Amino acid sequence: MQKSNIVKILVIGFAAYALMVMAVMTFVPDKPEDMDWQDREAFNRVQITKLKLGTTRDEVLALLGSPDITEAKILDDDSTIQVMFFRTQHVKADGLTTQDECTPLLFENQKLVAWGEGAYESYQIVKS
Repeated sequence: MQKSNIVKILVIGFAAYALMVMAVMTFVPDKPEDMDWQDREAFNRVQITKLKLGTTRDEVLALLGSPDITEAKILDDDSTIQVMFFRTQHVKADGLTTQDECTPLLFENQKLVAWGEGAYESYQIVKS
């Protein structure tokens, strides 16, 4: 009698665990593009703090997904400069993502060289 109770408890525990794993796999987004905007903002904030200068553009895209806004320019010496904006803070409930709701990441020749407001200011200076 005691062994059968233990087996029942183990079977119920295993079934509950399996259901929880399936629920997480079904309902928790695994890509930034699949997250709702609040989760995506929080995810972006955390991931941006982990970035290192020199990270490639492709590595950033693999980590953060597609940017919300982007601008780019080819300079006179054929080098490229690009700024990507990733949403990190909610400002206004209007259904639009604007630059003031994003953190800019600046790339020169596909390498991350700066992020934050100073990054976009640098881009605007070079762009002129």
